[in-house]
Amino acid sequence: MAQLSDIVLATQVAVSGNQRAFDELVRRYQSPVRRFFLNQTMGDEQLSDDLAQDTFLKAYTHIGSFRGMASFKTWLMRIAYNVFYDYTRRRQMAVSDWQLAESQQPTVHSQQPMSMDLYSALSVLKSDERLCITLQLVDGYDIAGIARITGMKEGTVKSHLSRGKEKLANYLRKNGYDK
Repeated sequence: MAQLSDIVLATQVAVSGNQRAFDELVRRYQSPVRRFFLNQTMGDEQLSDDLAQDTFLKAYTHIGSFRGMASFKTWLMRIAYNVFYDYTRRRQMAVSDWQLAESQQPTVHSQQPMSMDLYSALSVLKSDERLCITLQLVDGYDIAGIARITGMKEGTVKSHLSRGKEKLANYLRKNGYDK
């Protein structure tokens, strides 16, 4: 089954409900989806796992809408983006901005020092900047791919990347990560 393409596997799931084919898709993409959520939640592993599970559940129930116009990974990351967007929108409606900022601090007890530095650096970014930066620098998407996942215009993605990279560079310089 490892030789089958994502499109073939997705078709098998959509047409016949082939659980093994979906298991293979989950195996292929659970790490990138979980990493995406870890970066967006500043290292909250439990929340990241919950959001990843929700992403795969939505992918399974909506796999019939996958048309192959983009790669399966891009389609799946768009679902992950929507899951995170829905989560943050619900969260913002439930708590004040101050409480939200406090709850997004990294949990020190479960982090390695390097991850703490990464999440501290990412915490200086606005959510859209963090989203674009992690999709490009961590997940390797180009600007067009980020635009497809987020639904933003390419110029907006470029702006978020530029501002985010500048903020990260300033943060790193201030914290002893000189050239």
